Amino acid sequence: MNMITIVTIGFLILEATNVVTLYFFPGSKYANGVGLFKAWEKSKRDPEIHNFVKYLVNWVAGTKLIFILLLIVILYTADDQTLIFSGVALVISIASFFWRLFPLI
Repeated sequence: MNMITIVTIGFLILEATNVVTLYFFPGSKYANGVGLFKAWEKSKRDPEIHNFVKYLVNWVAGTKLIFILLLIVILYTADDQTLIFSGVALVISIASFFWRLFPLI
């Protein structure tokens, strides 16, 4: 097992905890739960807005689930060159989190 595979498995575990948190404990302040945002609690005052926020949270969790499943397929079937390109793609996608989403927290 090479280093890219080990790092990818670590990323998969991290993302899996995010998916579980977002689907089952969205108000959590851990594992990228949205409880960090005061707006989560404020949205509960308006059921229509809260349903919209829950929809967005579930959409993010579903997107992460797609990512996880695709990575599992890549790990299972890919050759070394594909693993390297997948690693580069992961770095770029993770960088987008730090560029746009993390500053909002």
